Amino acid sequence: LGPIFVATITIVGSAIVAIAYIIGIPYWWNRNAYVLMIAIVIGHWLLINIVFHYWMALRTDPGTPPEGLLLSQVVTICKKCIAPKPPRTHHCSVCNRCILKMDHHCPWLNNCIGHFTHRYFFLFCSYILLGILYLMIFGYSIAYDEYFGNLHKDTTINTKAPDAATVLESRNGTATAHRYCITFTVLVCIGVFFALGALTAWHAQLITRGETSIEAHINKKERERLAKDSIIYRNPYDFGPQQNWKQFLGLTHDRSWKRVLLPSRHLPEGNGLTWGTE
Repeated sequence: LGPIFVATITIVGSAIVAIAYIIGIPYWWNRNAYVLMIAIVIGHWLLINIVFHYWMALRTDPGTPPEGLLLSQVVTICKKCIAPKPPRTHHCSVCNRCILKMDHHCPWLNNCIGHFTHRYFFLFCSYILLGILYLMIFGYSIAYDEYFGNLHKDTTINTKAPDAATVLESRNGTATAHRYCITFTVLVCIGVFFALGALTAWHAQLITRGETSIEAHINKKERERLAKDSIIYRNPYDFGPQQNWKQFLGLTHDRSWKRVLLPSRHLPEGNGLTWGTE
């Protein structure tokens, strides 16, 4: 089903971008050219980041242990791969292989979210949410005028004119098409905003704690088990919120926030095979 999900998100996303161009640009050009220039700059910055991070998350190998791996940190053997399994590595039943620092398998990307794809996935989600906020800000007045603005406009047409019927039919047809497009965009944006917003917030919380979604379940059970003996469990990969975010975003080695605000293919911290602990 992965390719179907990818095709769906590509088609729906392309449709919304096309609607923004076809309806949004003429509207703001006639209303305020300065606002249009601002909208074009911000919109293309968001669009470039969305497309880049989606493509990278889709096409980048999440990372898998190499054959013949020998590591001192390896303490388990994958029962399905029959091979050493480094720390934070888990077997994906969909990909049928072990994934380094596996978080989950994403059907919308038809790929695993692991050591080399986690940042692309999270930033894609984040830029999608920013893109929806962008559409809300610059699209609100468009939607309002399309649905309610005509109530206050003088739409009188000289019915005695020879082409009056054609003009009226064309105007009504365009208005109807615009409303269908706007309604489609609104429904998609609302659904995606709440669903993806909850998912992104959850992942932000996990990143802050220095764990993946799989580790969150494992750590929860471990905390509950140790709590019975009055022992406090500490996640060995939690270096504090600030350092956790720096490592996740790859803002180490004097890298600046440009690596987050602009498309960047820089690699994550470490090789995904060995991990430092607190």
